[in-house]
Amino acid sequence: MPLQTFEEKIDSLEPEEIPSILLANGFSQAWDHNIFNYKNLLQRANFGARDANIRDIFDKFDTYDFEQVMRALEAAEAVCETYGVDPAKIDEISTDQEQLKASLIQVISQTHPLRSSRVTTAQFQSAKPFIIRFDKIFTLNYDLLLYWIVNKYDIAPEGYYTDDGFRRTTWENVDSQNVYFLHGGLHIYDDGTTIKKHAFNGDADVSIVDQVRDNLNQGKFPLFVSEPTFEKKQTRIEHNPYLNSCFKALKNLSGPLFIHGHSMAENDRHIFNQINASGVDKVFISIFGDENSEANKETMANARRFIDTQKIQIEFYDAASAPIWQ
Repeated sequence: MPLQTFEEKIDSLEPEEIPSILLANGFSQAWDHNIFNYKNLLQRANFGARDANIRDIFDKFDTYDFEQVMRALEAAEAVCETYGVDPAKIDEISTDQEQLKASLIQVISQTHPLRSSRVTTAQFQSAKPFIIRFDKIFTLNYDLLLYWIVNKYDIAPEGYYTDDGFRRTTWENVDSQNVYFLHGGLHIYDDGTTIKKHAFNGDADVSIVDQVRDNLNQGKFPLFVSEPTFEKKQTRIEHNPYLNSCFKALKNLSGPLFIHGHSMAENDRHIFNQINASGVDKVFISIFGDENSEANKETMANARRFIDTQKIQIEFYDAASAPIWQ
């Protein structure tokens, strides 16, 4: 039996059930799979003086996944410490971890579309009505697509406003917030005392990416969770006031939740744990392509493993049927 469509899942809700959504990488990949994928990021990454060494690790693991290589480096450091390997070599491994993280952040800002005008008016006209169907909007993505969508005030329906918690350029912990960047974003940064954002004006189409690059040149990095395991991601989140507030908001959620564009992988288990601890009673998960493929079978199995099916009803829908970038 084929997967039901997004609209069929929406129609299955009671009138009083207002869904929320959690967006993941598939949301961005559907806009441009060449920009938002690890292979492209790796090809354009610059690891500085350690470039050949770090790329050799990617080759040995036959992967484009920065997180997998980060996990391997962390494991190597732990093993070397246990066996009393030369401290200089351990320092080298630790330095490579920091280089990997820094290079990832830099290449993201370099490959990201420069301006919101790269998204066509027709795409905005499709994406905005899709997004505003949801009460609370969570994203695990670092890119600016969602940020651009919710700030496109000249796109119908006009008069629709979201609240990302920022007042002008400074974040404040307000109850009215309903847009949450759970793993940070290119437009968010810590200036040492407060959490700030680069403001986006849809009419002026000022390049936020240029602002991010300027910050990088000053040693200010985007607020970005790139830790390899869910435990380390959660530790990073809990030590930042903005990220921790967004994380708690997920736990405070109730009603139905759509998860769009996520492979339900282990490294985001901290997110699934928050959903399990929340008041969410239904989860609708997107599946892209053949539902019987090995990758999709694994996604569905992981969903049933990581989501508490004793208290939460799980259903799947066809990702391609969601009218986001059409």
